[in-house]
Amino acid sequence: MSAPIATAAAGPEHLAGLDALFEAAGSPCYCRYYHFGGTNNEWLARCSDGQGENRREFAEALAAGSDEARGVVALAPEVVGWLKVAPAAAVAKAYERRLYKGLPCFAGDREGVFLIGCAVVHPAHRRRGVATALVAGAVALAPAWGARALEALPRRSREPVRDDELWTGPVSAFTQNGFVEVHAFEPYPVLRRTL
Repeated sequence: MSAPIATAAAGPEHLAGLDALFEAAGSPCYCRYYHFGGTNNEWLARCSDGQGENRREFAEALAAGSDEARGVVALAPEVVGWLKVAPAAAVAKAYERRLYKGLPCFAGDREGVFLIGCAVVHPAHRRRGVATALVAGAVALAPAWGARALEALPRRSREPVRDDELWTGPVSAFTQNGFVEVHAFEPYPVLRRTL
């Protein structure tokens, strides 16, 4: 039986481990999509040719303690997982996407609402509860960051998907941590947990 997975708030001390994680997962985005102002084609080109820029921006945001790099790491003892957990205002691009723009579940006071933007788990540690531990870590840590509610847009598919298609996390990682569905949009429903 493996040891429980520890979680912690991501900080500059985790940068080398996060570098290794993004590399192992084949994820050149460095969790920068929601902060990129260009077109989708420009984003794809940047991830293909300019991933060093994504890494640099992520490292700078992490060092500065910016909301753009706020998140949770899973440790076993090296970094085996990452979960972006940012104030809704810092990831406005997620809410402006056609799928979610203007949904009633996003109406009202948004102060203190944080979004779990993406999840990355090392390929050698997948299907071992890392994503569920990361979400539990977010539930525990986010109130200290000013969160009063967490939202998530996980992938739910009726058909099997590859692990790398679960970049917003599997639904089960959230439901096991007390999240409830507030909008049944397929394949990315909106889940929320009040803290």
